[in-house]
Amino acid sequence: MDVALLTVGDELLAGDTENTNASWLSRQLTAAGATVTRVLTVPDSEPVIADAAARYREAFDAVIVTGGIGGTPDDVTKAGVAQAFGRDLVVPADVRAHLEAKADQFAADNPEMVDRYDMDLDLDAWASVPEGGQALLTDESFAVGCVVENVYVLPGVPEELKAMYATVADAFGGDRTTETIYTPAPEGALVGAITTARERFDVAVGSYPRKADAPGRVKVTGDDPAAVADAAAWLRERIETE
Repeated sequence: MDVALLTVGDELLAGDTENTNASWLSRQLTAAGATVTRVLTVPDSEPVIADAAARYREAFDAVIVTGGIGGTPDDVTKAGVAQAFGRDLVVPADVRAHLEAKADQFAADNPEMVDRYDMDLDLDAWASVPEGGQALLTDESFAVGCVVENVYVLPGVPEELKAMYATVADAFGGDRTTETIYTPAPEGALVGAITTARERFDVAVGSYPRKADAPGRVKVTGDDPAAVADAAAWLRERIETE
């Protein structure tokens, strides 16, 4: 299963916010056996989001889009995804009712905050989803995510993202498997063994240099668990390991 990640936000491109969502999602998907083959960050621009989502939904088995799904003027992700499918945004009555109840409960629990600030919530904007899409709701998030065919739209706030991803995690999987070998050897000493292992076992083998506080890594990846295991065992006999 080939998956593309599309992370949305001007703050990501400006470096104001670290893109931890992409790293976290990549780890979850890889652990599930899927293969992340693209990670793209785009601005809060409806046409740019629409273009990327339209291309990626055709090219990959699934696309996960994160960020920009609230109800403020710069939250245009769901509109962009709707445009990618040639659909309108709609406001499901049950979703709006859910958010209205949630907003009323928040007001009841936080009267001082409500009195202090002018809370101008556009519930239609928060509740909207592309026509025909499945709304995704969680206790952790006021923002509404959605699934439109093979495109999954999730929040950008990390804890909200994790909670909503859990509701669709079973949709992602595959046969991709990995073994990691830790070595103190410099990358230059690994070239021969890695080249031979790639050719002999038909697996992907990558090397990653050591850091001040961690050894180097040789990562063996493939769709056949037996081939990955054989390649890893072969490499362990030929390179220094930790």
